[in-house]
Amino acid sequence: MGLRTYIRENFILDIKPFKPKNLRRPANMLEVVSAWEGLELIIADIIDQFHLGNERCIEFGVEFGYSSVVFSNFFQSVTGVDTFEGDEHTVNKSEHFRDTSARLAPYPNIHLVKSDYRDWIKTDQNRYDLAHVDIVHNYKETFECGLWAAQHSDCTIFHDTESFPAVRQAVKDIAKQTGQTLYNYPKHFGLGILVDKKSISTK
Repeated sequence: MGLRTYIRENFILDIKPFKPKNLRRPANMLEVVSAWEGLELIIADIIDQFHLGNERCIEFGVEFGYSSVVFSNFFQSVTGVDTFEGDEHTVNKSEHFRDTSARLAPYPNIHLVKSDYRDWIKTDQNRYDLAHVDIVHNYKETFECGLWAAQHSDCTIFHDTESFPAVRQAVKDIAKQTGQTLYNYPKHFGLGILVDKKSISTK
């Protein structure tokens, strides 16, 4: 690595680049069209690089369940919270909780909850090994949901950091407020990776 590249990657960029060491496709996959496709290859690597536990995962923004099934390969329990009614940035805006529940029925460690994230975070005080935020791609909602997730998990990942500037900015601001370390994987519309290294080091 040249000096110029080292300085750019470590001092100029506001987000550290995430560099996978080993791309691995999970054993169980869901055959459904998803903008998340491709990111399944780096989840095992994220878990390994940051020494995450494998007990509990929560995700906000399930849609049709592609990422939920990916997470079910690595965590004993996956909780998926979604309105299942779409939002201003999704193509599908019809209610699909029953259809998605049926699609994910073969994966017993996935528990789906039909709820707005605002209602969920009012009462959930659990701690998670990994949290995933992929809701409406506006700053306010991403920041509010993401801040809660960062405060209740060892690692929080955010989809669409490359395709939605508001998401990227929200993730950067959450990193500043929490003091956690922020990485970004630029492929497949971008995945922000926020790591609570202090929490992990005490385990």
